Amino acid sequence: MFRLLFGQVVSLKKTPLFFRVKTIKNTTQITRYSYLFSYGPGLISRFSSHSNPFGIKPASPQDLANRKAQGLPKKLPIAGVTHVILVASGKGGVGKSTTAVNLALALASSNQNLKIGILDADVYGPSIPTLMNLSGQPELNHQNLMIPLMNYGVKCMSMGFLVDEKSAIVWRGLMVMSAIQKLLREVLWGPLDYLVVDMPPGTGDVQLSISQNIPVSGSIVVTTPQDLALLDARRALDMFQQVKIPNLGIIENMSVFICPNCNHHEHIFGENGGHQIAREMGLEILGAVPLNGSICRLSDSGHPIVIAQPSSPVTEVFKSIAEKVIKKLPIQDQTSLR
Repeated sequence: MFRLLFGQVVSLKKTPLFFRVKTIKNTTQITRYSYLFSYGPGLISRFSSHSNPFGIKPASPQDLANRKAQGLPKKLPIAGVTHVILVASGKGGVGKSTTAVNLALALASSNQNLKIGILDADVYGPSIPTLMNLSGQPELNHQNLMIPLMNYGVKCMSMGFLVDEKSAIVWRGLMVMSAIQKLLREVLWGPLDYLVVDMPPGTGDVQLSISQNIPVSGSIVVTTPQDLALLDARRALDMFQQVKIPNLGIIENMSVFICPNCNHHEHIFGENGGHQIAREMGLEILGAVPLNGSICRLSDSGHPIVIAQPSSPVTEVFKSIAEKVIKKLPIQDQTSLR
């Protein structure tokens, strides 16, 4: 017998732990009781003379490694897809989706033989239907696989094709994970050379689910030069390091505003923030995309700037980024690209 912090006397010898928890009627007491035992011998020793009252053997490093390996799902490639590229950001509002779309289109325009797809993994806030000027539900083939919608030569799939555009998706994490699995496994993606995945902002369930279930060739983190955005970009970069996904580089979006009348350069969100974090983490700046009103207007109308203004300076930035990505992730069978 010993007395818990909140005054409840419980026997350690007569009943199993889960029965003892049930005998405490007050919910707060259950939480505190569970909290007490969740911290193990270190906290219990304050109330017991035995240093290890449960006799729990510490796990060896090999046991911990085995448990970790058993707990992770086996990574299975997406049928017919050569490279998967995750375009991510630590926070929303940095232009990640617009960047992902223009990158996919720049990849497609770099060589007409390349086959490109884009997956909208932002279940709660899908943007690809608007950015790619697509609507309607995908059809099913004889294998019950969804056939991606296509525009500008790029295969597209999004949760936005499956629900009404004005309906909020109010789902818990397990339903979101199920939806992501369907978008990965129940879509006729192949054959594709590059699948660009527009990730949701942050470092949550979707990011972990994708990184643990499919082989990912590399990730790209989009940020603005603003200090607040850079803090979250560091978290995104750290997440990819933890799950062992190579980082292809950083795209600094809204890097500078260039006045269309006088050509004056104004660093509205700060200067060279992306370059600083790239130096700190030993990464490459793939490109710096200026703040340009045309990008917003064209994106909202479903005509991305790479398509609408193929010779503009902004498009040239995206084409340069695409070339760097192709060099980092070449297609092995180069004969098909000639």
